[in-house]
Amino acid sequence: MIVAAGLIGLAAWVYSKHPSPDNPSKAVKVAERLAPVGGVHAGESGRQAIAAAEEEAKKAAASAVAYGGTTDGSVIYGNLCSACHGSGAGGAPKLTDSAHWKERIALGAETLIKHAEEGFTGSLGMMPPRGGNPALNDEQVKATVEWMISQVK
Repeated sequence: MIVAAGLIGLAAWVYSKHPSPDNPSKAVKVAERLAPVGGVHAGESGRQAIAAAEEEAKKAAASAVAYGGTTDGSVIYGNLCSACHGSGAGGAPKLTDSAHWKERIALGAETLIKHAEEGFTGSLGMMPPRGGNPALNDEQVKATVEWMISQVK
């Protein structure tokens, strides 16, 4: 027992001279746990803080470009638009249904692009703004609408 106690004492002394390094992510995890969950905003300064936060969120969404920034309408259609325009969900005209597209194409490409950018609700269905993906930029929306029109004709 004396030998065991001596070995334990020796191991404790050696370990105290060479402590294990701290985990580098420990400080990050502690900071995340201590970060405030929300904020309280009141009065005019509160409205300004909320407006500033909303503006920051819009800028962050605008800086994240969808699908690597491609302007290939077929790629964007395949990744996003085909969910509704392939199945007819939400009253969306199917890409293969030229009868429903003719009356829409008669409105003009600029109108269709505007509806795709801003969203549209009509008697036959609805189109969410930017197809439901706010990361799409104007060029991507325009390229996709033009590609879809070329596929219907």
